[in-house]
Amino acid sequence: MTSALSAVLDPLESAVAKVKRNVLPLFLIMFIANYIDRVNIGFVNTHMKADLGIGAAAYGLGSGLFFIGYALFEVPSNVLMQKFGARAWLTRIMGTWGIVAAAMAFVWNDTSFYVLRFLLGVAEAGFFPGVVFYFTQWLPQKERGKAIAIFLSGSALASVLSGPITGSLLSIRGFGLQGWQWMFLIEGGFSIVLCVVSWLLLKSHIRDAHWLSAEEQRVLSQSIAAEQAEREAQGGAHLPTLKLLKDPQIALFCFLYFAIQLTIYAATFWLPTIIRKMGGLSDFEVGMFNAIPWLISMVAMYGFAVVSAKWRFQQGWLAVALVIAAAGLFASTSGNAVFSFVAICFSAIGFKAASSLFWPIPQGYLDARVAAGVLALINSVGNLGGFFAPATFGYLQQHTGSITGGLYGLGIASLLAAAAGFLTRNKPGNREPARETLRGNAH
Repeated sequence: MTSALSAVLDPLESAVAKVKRNVLPLFLIMFIANYIDRVNIGFVNTHMKADLGIGAAAYGLGSGLFFIGYALFEVPSNVLMQKFGARAWLTRIMGTWGIVAAAMAFVWNDTSFYVLRFLLGVAEAGFFPGVVFYFTQWLPQKERGKAIAIFLSGSALASVLSGPITGSLLSIRGFGLQGWQWMFLIEGGFSIVLCVVSWLLLKSHIRDAHWLSAEEQRVLSQSIAAEQAEREAQGGAHLPTLKLLKDPQIALFCFLYFAIQLTIYAATFWLPTIIRKMGGLSDFEVGMFNAIPWLISMVAMYGFAVVSAKWRFQQGWLAVALVIAAAGLFASTSGNAVFSFVAICFSAIGFKAASSLFWPIPQGYLDARVAAGVLALINSVGNLGGFFAPATFGYLQQHTGSITGGLYGLGIASLLAAAAGFLTRNKPGNREPARETLRGNAH
C-alpha cells in the first residue's frame, strides 16, 4: 500500500509524507510526556501539603520557578542542538527531564521542591523550539504549519489524558511510598524510556533517513536549501543572535508569543475553578469537563492550519484566531457559570490555534543559521506567561475574590496581539519555490 502510494506521488510529496509518518508520531508522544511531567504537580498540591507541609505560597512559587529555569536555558540549549545534532540533543533533553521529574518523588521540604522545579525547567529547555527547528530542516515551508499544529495538539491531548492517568497512579501504594510519589516515578520513568526510543528512531539529517529513497532525499534537501537560499537573497535576518535582539521584528515576535502563552497558561491553571462554580460536580466530573475545551481546540488547530495553508496570509489567520480568543474571554466574565464555561470553550478555539499559526511567521523571517537560537529566545520569553498568568490570577483571586479582572486583561492582550500581528514580516523567501525550478535543478 505504501509503495503504491509513493508511486503516485512525486518524489517531494512522497518524501514529505514519509517524514510526517516517521517523525510526527514520535514527537507527539514526546510532547505529551513533556507536558504531563510539567503540569502534573497540579494534581498533587493537596497531597504534598498534607505529607510535606508545602503550602499554597510555596506551591505557587515552585510552579513558577519551572518557567524561570526554562527561560534562562532555552537559547543556550538550542545553540548546542545545532552543534550536536537534533538526535543527540533532543534525546538528552528528554532523558534529563525524565530523571528530574522522577526525582520529584523524593522532595522533602520547600527548598528541595524549589530546586527540582527549577531544574526541571532547565532540563526541558530547548525541547519545543528544538522540534520546531527540526521541522525547518526536514519540511518545506508550506508543510510546517500543519506539522506544528499536529505537534502542538500534544499539549491539548495531554490536558485530556493527564487527569485519568494521574488519577489512577495516585491510587498506587507500596514500598513505603505514597501515591503522589509513585505518580512522579512512573511518569518520569516513562520519559526516560522514551528517550531511548528517540535515540533509536530520530535522525539528525535527511541523508541519514534510511526510510527515504535516494531520490526523495535529494529532492527534499534541494527544496529546503532553495527556500533558504531565496530567504538569504531577500535579506532575511542573518545577524548574530545578540544583535537580533535589537531587531523590532524579534521583539514583536516575543510579545506576540508571550500574549498567546499568557492566555493558554491562565486557562490551564484556572479553568477548573470556573468549572467548579457550576456546582455539584465531583472531582472526576470536573476533570471530564476540563477536557472539553482542549478536545475542541485540537480540531480547531488543525482546521486553521489547513485553511492557512490553502489561503496563505498567516498574519490574517493569526489575527482571526486571537480575536476569537478575546471574544470568548470577554464573554466568560458573565455571572452565569455555565455560560462562562461555554465561552472559555469558544476562546480555546482561538488561543490554541494562535499558538500553531504563530510559528511559521518567524520561521519565514529568520535565516536558518540563527533560527534555532532565536526561536528558543521567542519561546523562552513567551513561556514566561506561565509564570505571570497563574501568579497574577492568584493575586486577584486572593485580594478581590474574583478573576474577572484577569479575564478582561487577557482579552485586551489578545486584541493587542491581533493588531500587532499585522506588523510582523515573513520574507518572500518563505514561499514554496516553484516546482519547475526544483525539477530544473534536479536535471
